[in-house]
Amino acid sequence: MNLDDFSDLIERPDGGVRRNAEERRERLIVPPGALGRLDELGEWLSAAQQSVPVKAVEQPRVVLFAADHGVAELDVSGRAAGTTHELVRAALDGASPVAVLARRFAVPLRIVDAGIDCDPELLPESVVRHRVRRGSGRIDIEDALTAEETEQAVRLGMAIADEEADSGTDLVVLGDLSVGGTTAAATLVAALCGTDASVVTGRGGAGIDDLAWMRKCAAIRDALRRARPVLGDQLELLATVGGADLAAMTGFLLQAAVRRMPVILDGVVGAACALVAQRAAFRAPDWWLAGQVSGEPAQSKALDRMALTPLLDHGVTVGEGTGALLALPLVQAAAALAAELPERTPVTADEDAEEPAEGQDADDVKVLDAT
Repeated sequence: MNLDDFSDLIERPDGGVRRNAEERRERLIVPPGALGRLDELGEWLSAAQQSVPVKAVEQPRVVLFAADHGVAELDVSGRAAGTTHELVRAALDGASPVAVLARRFAVPLRIVDAGIDCDPELLPESVVRHRVRRGSGRIDIEDALTAEETEQAVRLGMAIADEEADSGTDLVVLGDLSVGGTTAAATLVAALCGTDASVVTGRGGAGIDDLAWMRKCAAIRDALRRARPVLGDQLELLATVGGADLAAMTGFLLQAAVRRMPVILDGVVGAACALVAQRAAFRAPDWWLAGQVSGEPAQSKALDRMALTPLLDHGVTVGEGTGALLALPLVQAAAALAAELPERTPVTADEDAEEPAEGQDADDVKVLDAT
């Protein structure tokens, strides 16, 4: 497998359709610019769908890739190592923020086990059947995955994207469930952006104290030393300092772009995977939206590199797809406004002729018409 092959498979959203959508927007009864960024979102969706007017987003889906990361053993996370299965169980039971919002918005939630470190019997077969391996290696001292596991994980993500596209999903909210995932993600971003560990080290979705932050920074620094020699090969980079969930999400993002399926990214893990995918296919980011500002410095660095501006900044740091799902109603609103607002009635030649001349009032015109 060579991820660079995706560069020839991915096309940009239709530019001609976007121009037609922009022209239609100029004719709507609401003045151009009055709807702010909603105009841009509606035009982007039109181009992605190849449809003017834009079609409603009727079959969105939340897709979460889950895995444990060996680096969590260093106490770099606000959660104990190997407890991703608890996050998954909470989501399945409807007791996590993303599950509550998915239920409220009537959006199906799909969880894919790429590398959770638990007995398969603890979770439903529908979740664990895709597992690549149990947990990942400690990226500060060893590879996260073997080459074979990395390819398997990328192909897993591609297969999930195909399944969603084939089932009629018209937009995906992409997130992750992981313990230690932000450490791996920050390492990828630092490596690809050429920055130091301290620049990308955040406090994660669960929040960590200063001592844990210093441990996390040291882990990213050590992982960076291992990442820099393999920067020329995206698959090898994911194997060295990524993880099964990150590799799967990278494959998902690339194949979703191939299938012309728009994606809303959530936090730093999704942003890191998107950055890897952009390295393979420079047109791919045209199919993605950044849902929200997560507060992670690595996310800001990655989004800036891809020229993606988040839709929301509400201080939501919980991760797990929550912030991206909060942005979904905004995207749906943009589609509805672009499709359903009426166009201005064009002024006809007869109406122009009935306009009062200078110095003549409307009553004079009525008198003349009557005669």
